[in-house]
Amino acid sequence: MKFNKFLLCGAIALSLCACGSDDPGESTKRPAGGDEPDKPETPVDPDAVVSPKPAFTLATQQISVDPSKTYQEMEGFGASDCWLPNWIGQYWSSSRLQIANWLFSQKISGGKPQGIGLSMWRVNLGAGTADAPGGGGIDSDNANNRAEAFLATGGNYDWTKCAGQRWFMEQAKNNGVESFVLFSNSPLVQYTKNGQGRSDSKGQSNLKDDCYDDYAAYMAEVAAHFSEEGYKITHISPVNEPQYDWDGTAQEGSGWQNTQVAQLARELDKALDSQGLNTLISLGETADWTATYSGEKGRKNTIDAFFNPASEAYVGDLKHIARHIGGHSYWTFDNWNEMRNVRRNVKTAADARGIAVWQTEWSMLDKEPSELSGTYDQVSEFDIAQYMSRIIHNDITMAGCTSWSYWTAMSVERWSQKNRFELIKTTPSGGNYSNDFTSGGSIEATPNLWVLGNYSLFVRPGYKRCDLTLKESKDFFGTAYVAPDGSRLVLVITNYDKQRGVNLDMPLPSGAKAVYTYTTTADKTLRQERFNTADKVFVDPASVTTVVYEF
Repeated sequence: MKFNKFLLCGAIALSLCACGSDDPGESTKRPAGGDEPDKPETPVDPDAVVSPKPAFTLATQQISVDPSKTYQEMEGFGASDCWLPNWIGQYWSSSRLQIANWLFSQKISGGKPQGIGLSMWRVNLGAGTADAPGGGGIDSDNANNRAEAFLATGGNYDWTKCAGQRWFMEQAKNNGVESFVLFSNSPLVQYTKNGQGRSDSKGQSNLKDDCYDDYAAYMAEVAAHFSEEGYKITHISPVNEPQYDWDGTAQEGSGWQNTQVAQLARELDKALDSQGLNTLISLGETADWTATYSGEKGRKNTIDAFFNPASEAYVGDLKHIARHIGGHSYWTFDNWNEMRNVRRNVKTAADARGIAVWQTEWSMLDKEPSELSGTYDQVSEFDIAQYMSRIIHNDITMAGCTSWSYWTAMSVERWSQKNRFELIKTTPSGGNYSNDFTSGGSIEATPNLWVLGNYSLFVRPGYKRCDLTLKESKDFFGTAYVAPDGSRLVLVITNYDKQRGVNLDMPLPSGAKAVYTYTTTADKTLRQERFNTADKVFVDPASVTTVVYEF
């Protein structure tokens, strides 16, 4: 019996009770090395061991799910390939396969997910600083942030460039990634005013006035090339955080005025059309959420700038413009109430223009949130990852995000930063302060990876968020999603209580096949439990748990 028949039954009552588990799970710290990434498959293991009854005192809280009441349709969860993947993909032959497996695999084997099944992969279109004189303005201390480009300064395309990035793209495609987003931090150095990938133009674009069409043609040519190779290039994001001047020497970047972004978008729209592509243009990439709906109109207030027909920067009528605004979740996550209020404002502004919202970049860049359980020196890596679940939850429920992406898929830990800036830690053979990534190293999947996987592996493109009612707080919250064919109901629940677990008592209709949980804690990494349909389903203390109901 498909779940869509059950939708007619209306809301589903659930009971939640204190409980727990003493299964320690397993570590995901691995030496260099790994197997070929697995081919994607439905993330359910029918041979998983049926879970034992929980051995905890029970206390009930009522919640309900109404699959017939739906909200946004989800488009994907992703991460970016800045900056190290180009070097790791080229030189870490003994461990890169394991990294790709962790990021892209949808396979579950022996009750253990092999990866987090990202459905979106963001690919950096570098400015060519790696081959430019003097590193294109990027200093030697940040040489690994220099990026290659496919178009040389002499005007010839070289498709052998960006070998490491292309390697990860291939693994993503082989594992069923459904959307590739090409994004740009800076125009190509041959098109910039100062000949560098960083800017001296302050709030103005570093792109030469007569090169807008040239740069648009380049981005469209890259999209066409990879489309011909079988990659689904769904979007191009031509600018990044235009509210910053990007006059430092640590990475590529350029400031932009909204009118200049619109000018580039118009040229890119024509270039995509000339290539016969269906690729869409993703605009925004604001440095924080507030810049999407407020601030001076020259560089901020991007929803109104790009989607209000009365605006000088209006591009909402272009054929290739995606009907969404992109923003970053930086700087607006200090506490539960603040993050919710800001994101409500985003949704209000987006709804007024009839557009969706994408969260395109986040890592724990800011100072410690006031509601984190201590300073960064005091908290655990799981504390950081679990706090991320608050941000994902509120980006989805308050801002209405249909897509959510992490910043750097892999990076190196320095200065006791723990796992604040990566899904996978990569330590070069010379140590974490070495800048030599050409000699291999060791890798470690952080709790960030697995917490993101509680969403990305199970909430697939096309799933719709449906109504879930509970006594929500910063310490207990959740979302629910229904599959397009009604065959699956997915709940993602975060429980901050370090002592008490939660037990779901959910009456299921006839025809329900099985219930699974996938639990991430300080000691578990998406650990699967299978339940008989009559069993009570437990959610661990201090956990992020995905509950999958199969019909």
